Amino acid sequence: MRFYYDPLDPRCKSVEGAIERGCEVLFQTYFDQNEEGSELTCTLEFFRDDGTKFSFPMKREDGCFRACVRFRRVGLYFYYFSLGQDRFLGRGFLRQAEQTQHPACWQITVFEQGFHTPDWFKGGIMYQIFPDRFYKVGEYPVKPYKILREDWGGQPYFRPNDFGKVLNNDFFGGNLNGIRAKLGYLSALHVKTIYLNPIFDAYSNHRYDTGDYMKIDALLGTDEDFAALISEAASLGIRVVLDGVFNHTGDDSRYFNKFGRYDSVGAYQSLSSPYADWYHFRSYPDTYESWWGIETLPAVNESSPSYQNFIFGKDGVLRTWLRRGASGYRLDVADELPDFFLKKLRASVKEQDPEALIIGEVWEDASNKISYDVRREYLQGGELDSVMNYPLKNAIINFVLSGNTVQLRETIAMLRDNYPKQTLDVLMNILGTHDTPRILTVFGNRHPADKEEMSRTFLSDEERTRALKLVRMAAVLQFTLFGVPCIYYGDEAGVEGYQDPFCRGCFPWDNIDASLHAFYEDLGKIRTELYPEVFADGGYREIYADSGCLIYERKKKDERVIVCCNRSTARYLMHFSEAGFINAFTGEPVSKDCELSPDSFLVLGKK
Repeated sequence: MRFYYDPLDPRCKSVEGAIERGCEVLFQTYFDQNEEGSELTCTLEFFRDDGTKFSFPMKREDGCFRACVRFRRVGLYFYYFSLGQDRFLGRGFLRQAEQTQHPACWQITVFEQGFHTPDWFKGGIMYQIFPDRFYKVGEYPVKPYKILREDWGGQPYFRPNDFGKVLNNDFFGGNLNGIRAKLGYLSALHVKTIYLNPIFDAYSNHRYDTGDYMKIDALLGTDEDFAALISEAASLGIRVVLDGVFNHTGDDSRYFNKFGRYDSVGAYQSLSSPYADWYHFRSYPDTYESWWGIETLPAVNESSPSYQNFIFGKDGVLRTWLRRGASGYRLDVADELPDFFLKKLRASVKEQDPEALIIGEVWEDASNKISYDVRREYLQGGELDSVMNYPLKNAIINFVLSGNTVQLRETIAMLRDNYPKQTLDVLMNILGTHDTPRILTVFGNRHPADKEEMSRTFLSDEERTRALKLVRMAAVLQFTLFGVPCIYYGDEAGVEGYQDPFCRGCFPWDNIDASLHAFYEDLGKIRTELYPEVFADGGYREIYADSGCLIYERKKKDERVIVCCNRSTARYLMHFSEAGFINAFTGEPVSKDCELSPDSFLVLGKK
């Protein structure tokens, strides 16, 4: 007996993807009328995490079963179809139905009414900067325990000291004025949003060990430098998003003050400290909870009223930096922040600026993530706008390396089915970050055994040429699928580097790969100038796919873009029923019969 159900087909599920609370959804499951008698029945079975179950007998008519369901409660629902006699329809390949005795469930994410994500972010391009390594203008004071290096482009220190610790205290001196000096460069790449890794006072070069949330790190500049950066960026249509690190502070901080470097009484120094209840001490003062057991990063007690007021209050951290011109936050280790904390964070941010952006660091499917045995509520309208799109990153890399489309197609279908549309449009689409190897290095496909070997492993000319070709295909997918591409600084210049700290090297201003850079400029133009409506919030449709080739369409109103990626050895002849398409990179017309060569891509556009 053949059945058909696909939640991404509007004939089967009237609302694609996640749905708004109160919405009524029509479900229709189709079957071959010639193969079964009148005794065939179908029941739509739902359940929630709390164990509550719902059954909806479906009405049979004209070769399908139908049922309408209204969702009155925010949360996750899981469903399958019961055909009786221990036969079921469950989720199969690309989320289409398969008949089985042990069905995998589909998911419906129900989000709160009025959930809105910032329109200004949609359709743009994001650019991530690790501030110490981007560009340096001027000299700023250096604290005694910080090592200021004069060898811009040298290899970051990675070896442990005599006590077995990597101090991360070597600085190359990149600063806010350096970023400001390169705004023209970013504008030429069509960048609309800069995401800055932490800029607040801290001991380390990565600055995830916050020392003072209210103070710019002196080596990066001053409040006036920050204001000038915000102002000049705005004049070019560029916004700035800050890294929010609220799960932990540094042990060398105003709040913990383990080494007494701050003019405060820290929690480590006294239980009478105003910050004492910000932390969990198991044996005071030397044994305390920390992020992943790293003693330099004492974990914060998010339940502390004092800490919450410091972060969320009228004069708290979030509102202060929004008032100073930031356009939102990327939240470090969002899965370490409790739901109640994220809800209060969103309320504080959106009250200050309803259009501020909130992106969470979540490495998995953020719609159904379970963290510390708790189902998270990130995308249900009360917490995050968006997340870092690690599932898509992994799927793109898998496809480009393996030449197999399966994981990429499955991931695209999962995101479309599980995420709210307003989140899809603002997903932070990454190929690399400060936490992962450089994308060029990934496509070099060499695997050193340890950091010593990583420090001396670079691609040969032949390996680099091939890797550069693969980066281009990956970037085409990153820039043309739903969401907002985020370029990790230097990826567009051809920077190599394995995991931290090698992926955090200095920008090679005197050694930019001109061809790759020009390619990124072209991608930016396609997104932001040629087809802005399509890439802001246009729809997605898979046109053709096999094991090694994927062709899809992005469309909104009269704008259409067709993206073709072929990682196979086959040639494909594409026939268009209508004329008018152009090669988006060259502007040249494309004939109705167009060939897609092996190991190549095309981006075709039409207005």
